[in-house]
Amino acid sequence: MDLRELLRREPPEPWSNGGKIPWDDPSFSARMLNEHLSQDHDLASRRSAKIDAQVAWLNGEILPSHASVLDLGCGPGLYTSRLARLGHRCVGIDFSPSSIEYARSEAADASLDCTYRLEDLRRADLGSGFDATLLLYAEFNTFAQHEVERLLLRIRKAVDAEGHLVLEVHTADQVRELGTAGPSWYVAQRGLFADEPYLCLIDCAWDEGNRVSAERFTVFCESSDRPETYVCTTQAYADSEYDGLLESAGFTSVRRRVSPADAEAEAGAGLVMIVAEAPAP
Repeated sequence: MDLRELLRREPPEPWSNGGKIPWDDPSFSARMLNEHLSQDHDLASRRSAKIDAQVAWLNGEILPSHASVLDLGCGPGLYTSRLARLGHRCVGIDFSPSSIEYARSEAADASLDCTYRLEDLRRADLGSGFDATLLLYAEFNTFAQHEVERLLLRIRKAVDAEGHLVLEVHTADQVRELGTAGPSWYVAQRGLFADEPYLCLIDCAWDEGNRVSAERFTVFCESSDRPETYVCTTQAYADSEYDGLLESAGFTSVRRRVSPADAEAEAGAGLVMIVAEAPAP
């Protein structure tokens, strides 16, 4: 690819390349685990102090004693391991092999009541009998709406009566900002996209009609003549649409609050927590 090809390219198309960066690829998964565990940034998992704040809120305000918790998109078990130490039984599902391997090792070493499964949330059997299901850090917004609708129906079956679904989601304005950001670039000696020096070009697009953003990462590695391209897609929802999706899946008593893990929440920059309850029989 030369400069002329770059200049002639169409804007990134939402949901192309599967809509996600391939976190299930073993090499990507190993590099992503490093980002999850980093205490230098909050780009993958949050830093420890923020996770501690959110776990304290979950334990104090949402979960009953000795709860059964399902963490969807659990990554390396940073929430489940903390919840298990507080006396809860946890099941985590993620499709990143390195993260699941790390989570299993941590649970075994500390004798934690955690079970981890390497599966895609869109197809996994979620089980049943949980007091709460977690879907945190805007993972909800990375699925297409038809996938979200099916996932919520399966989550509802997994949650006991009077149990909770805890979602952490983007506001519609945040998703629009992702798609309307100007182009940027950076150089790394190694990082998320490669284990060698690379240049990453980033450009974005916003589809107003479908209210979806697409971020394209074009990665030029030192050892390759051709770049790799990845597209990350994020779906926006209004508050009323979140409510409608949850109610259609059978949840009630939907309420909101700013994320207790987000230090910028008071300035309006944080993610939003949505807590929905499964109705009593």
